[in-house]
Amino acid sequence: MQVTSIMKILFCVCSAFLPLSLISHPIFELEDYEVVSRETNLIGETLAASQGVYGQEDLEYRPILRTGEVLEVVPGLVVTQHSGTGKANQYFLRGFNLDHGTDFATFVDGMPVNMVTHAHGQGYSDFNFVIPELIEFVSYTKGPYHAALGDFSSAGSAQIKTVDRLEQGLATLTIGEDSYYRGVLADSFDISDKETVLFGVEGHYYDGPWEIGENLNQFKGLAKYSRLLVDGELSFTFHGYDAEWDSADQIPIRAVQQNLISPLGSIDDDVGGESSRYSISTDYRKETASGVTDVNAYAVYYDLNLWSNFTYFLEDPINGDEFEQAEERMIYGASVAHNIPNANWFERPARHTFGMQVRYDDIDGVGLYQTAGRQRIGTVREDDVNEFSTGLFYENEIQWTDRLTSIVGLRADYFYFDVESDLQANSGNEDDFIASPKLNLIYSLSEEVELYASAGLGFHSNDARGTTITLDPTDPLLMTPADQVDPLVKSTGAEVGMRLSWNEKLNSSVSFWWLELDSELLYVGDAGATEASIGSERYGIEFANYYRPFDQLIFDLDFSVTHAELENGDEIPGALDTVLNGGVTYQNDSGFFTTLRVRYFGPRPLVEDGSVESDSSLVFNYRIGYDISESLRISLDVLNLFDSDDDDISYFYESRLPGEVVGVEDVHFHPIEPRTIRGTLTYRF
Repeated sequence: MQVTSIMKILFCVCSAFLPLSLISHPIFELEDYEVVSRETNLIGETLAASQGVYGQEDLEYRPILRTGEVLEVVPGLVVTQHSGTGKANQYFLRGFNLDHGTDFATFVDGMPVNMVTHAHGQGYSDFNFVIPELIEFVSYTKGPYHAALGDFSSAGSAQIKTVDRLEQGLATLTIGEDSYYRGVLADSFDISDKETVLFGVEGHYYDGPWEIGENLNQFKGLAKYSRLLVDGELSFTFHGYDAEWDSADQIPIRAVQQNLISPLGSIDDDVGGESSRYSISTDYRKETASGVTDVNAYAVYYDLNLWSNFTYFLEDPINGDEFEQAEERMIYGASVAHNIPNANWFERPARHTFGMQVRYDDIDGVGLYQTAGRQRIGTVREDDVNEFSTGLFYENEIQWTDRLTSIVGLRADYFYFDVESDLQANSGNEDDFIASPKLNLIYSLSEEVELYASAGLGFHSNDARGTTITLDPTDPLLMTPADQVDPLVKSTGAEVGMRLSWNEKLNSSVSFWWLELDSELLYVGDAGATEASIGSERYGIEFANYYRPFDQLIFDLDFSVTHAELENGDEIPGALDTVLNGGVTYQNDSGFFTTLRVRYFGPRPLVEDGSVESDSSLVFNYRIGYDISESLRISLDVLNLFDSDDDDISYFYESRLPGEVVGVEDVHFHPIEPRTIRGTLTYRF
């Protein structure tokens, strides 16, 4: 990382102590309470049935194939991959193929993970920098009903909070098939009765089952300083991440049927990527008689070089269609939120929350290049982008009776885009403003049952380059005009639901929801990007359950069904209609534990007329282990227990294989990784 980038990061952290006019972006938080697991009773703590929280206990016994799967505890969320492990995952939620994160807002320690105007896709969310063992809890929301959440949050959000301290140091080593090696070392130290320093590092290498070998090298680091103050607390957090990998991208089904390659083969073995992310953030909380003030500031350095080839020889029969998407950026942001919990309105108990958010992305050379063997042979377009956004929100909660509570919110967002393109005709600036009202009603039937009704407006931002474009850069003669997109796209949603918490054993919730977008972002397989389309409508039902009949046994089962269509009645490619995720975990006092989990997602249309559909996908994962002592644990994961040959992802588009005279429209798929076994030794000290 350049020295100037480091200086920018340090400047932004110091800015946390400057006037609050610089501050923004509070993460959404539940009321203060100890988060244990999904077992936690959330009656009286949430404003919707589709909102929740889970902690490290929910992850401790869960077998996962890849880091991003820590988010699959969110009911109805599916996490897959269509190429190399080093990339951001593919996300599905509420009938959305979210690509790599659009319409699903994500945060880690208060910092937004979604990337605006990203080289590979709007809203790109790469969680690979997170060390799963150091997650304290994850809170999640669904729908545009939360005033503290803005861009990308129409379908939902997830907020990861990492631990401030560890009761014991941690060292783990995992070894598995296909040259899988992963090690984690973490510990914390109390340097005084009010100060704690925590560190954690992870190293990860993986070849994968693919014929080309992934050659994944990942390195992660976390360092945190925390201090208790007389009237609050203060922390500084550093995250570091660096990775490089080769990719086994999606492949056409005809190539397998013709025995040109196996299901684990590749057409272009030169593709892959490299990425790094370094951040510093600070959190400050002050509690006074007048309320609680939370301040967060952050700075992030990020870069990516990603080589892909989805159409092979369709456009260039000589050099091939390989391309590179690249960018380097700095992100600066901050937040302030002030909560007045003991107010009084209309002689009723009330709460007021005021917040402000600011974010600035300085993107240097976000580009698309023609390549061969990862060497650039042409430039499609290259842009420098500056994108600024700020949001203000207010939320008012009134307890009208012992049973009825209302939460009314209003959010206002302003975006400014400045694009300097290598083609002057595509340079320019644009701005936009959007206001988003929210309304939530909560009715308590009893101490065990709550009813909810919610409605609100939300939005997602579009790629800044699309707001100023006038000529299609893929046309060599520059004669083709290009359509501009709206800077901000409105969403409208509503939901009714119920939450049940019974006898400290059962937590269940059900929600019926509806969501409409003014413009749908659709993934275009042969372009490897998303494009704005017409509006869309979705509605569905979600049912989430957590049951612990006795201390040793836990059942969880989440089920969702969605109907999704474009405003003209066409299907939405990639929209999931059915998701089921569940498991059973057993642990006893002798130290033995075992978990069996299942994930199912149904078929989905691959084209607008519904004439081509993907297959459904079903996979089981299993973990068994034993605590040899209080310090030493051994466990074994069997991922894809029954060796399913289903697909992680499927697309339908045109490509051209070597030897083909013309392009062929075909299903392109990426299979679930075959059954693999991994053993882990964990030592706590």
